[in-house]
Amino acid sequence: MKIGLVRRGHSATGGAERYLVRFAAGLVTQGHIPVLFTDHLWPKEEWPWETILVPAQGDSPRSFADALRASQPESHCDLLYSLERVWDCDVFRAGDGVHSAWLRRRASVEPAWKSTFRSWQRKHRDLLDLERALYRPDSKVRIVANSPLIRDEIMEEYGTPLARIGVVPNGYDPPRVDPGMIARRRESLGLVSGELAILFVGSGWERKGLQAAIEAVENLDARGGGVRLVVAGEGKRRHLRIRDPKRVIFLGAVSELPSLYEAADIFVLPTLYDPFSNATLEAAAHGLPIVTTTGNGVSHYGFAGAILESSGGAEALASALEAWMPEERRAFAELQNRVLAREFSVAANVQRTLDFISAKVR
Repeated sequence: MKIGLVRRGHSATGGAERYLVRFAAGLVTQGHIPVLFTDHLWPKEEWPWETILVPAQGDSPRSFADALRASQPESHCDLLYSLERVWDCDVFRAGDGVHSAWLRRRASVEPAWKSTFRSWQRKHRDLLDLERALYRPDSKVRIVANSPLIRDEIMEEYGTPLARIGVVPNGYDPPRVDPGMIARRRESLGLVSGELAILFVGSGWERKGLQAAIEAVENLDARGGGVRLVVAGEGKRRHLRIRDPKRVIFLGAVSELPSLYEAADIFVLPTLYDPFSNATLEAAAHGLPIVTTTGNGVSHYGFAGAILESSGGAEALASALEAWMPEERRAFAELQNRVLAREFSVAANVQRTLDFISAKVR
């Protein structure tokens, strides 16, 4: 079967991009043909299969959706599986979550004037219009949610029937990492003997809670914790408040994440909203205890670590991290998380998705 995949834009550090390439490779192993409908931002070297350029007039979500509809994608594939909010498709993967729910979460932690200003912005109105088209109760579009969190939000926000929604968690196959590379990673980070590396992976630092992670590590340091925060990803540092720059290591975009996961000791993501953080799954698959929030869809899957409310504050976050600092507790988490993560393989994700798609085809 020739399966059309839709995604607008590209981020070198984006979890959605990593997911899409893994998924397409999984389709190929099962004898299917992936074709990507995208804009000019997707690098050719990142996609070895067929690409169809969507000639959008502008870079807004609506202009891309309009251009995709006009290009009649159904004539180029047997089934259209969109990872982007568009007007219509056979199956929609809600990997970016529910925009209306995200706006409400954001409004709960910012001044009212910011929320009002955002409601006037064209981008957000476009996304809400597209979302309504996909989720409305009488639509025939079937929906893949990557966590129970997103499934429940879709039903609560739009009254979408449960029968149209399937929950398919993301997939990841951790590669083997040479022990020598792990040692070199720790050395390159400047970690001294006995010092713990708390790893944060992601861009969009405000949403993902980097400031809270920084304050928590500073709190731990004041308790004599001997920890450093390692940040992989890109963002605006000028908005961050850092009392002790020596406690925070900024790596920028990192292409070789597996060795970084193996070199770290604890993973932290105090996110306000993440439908299913790929970085969280990856960290768990490499044996790290996971300290995250109820706003992260991965928190529903039972990995060893701690789950906090998104608004819990730096002190609560520091205490949650501190609980996983003892070596014996980290060893327990490593065993449990490596074993549990095997259920989230790329092959399992592809098969579950194809099973859901097949139900649509029948």
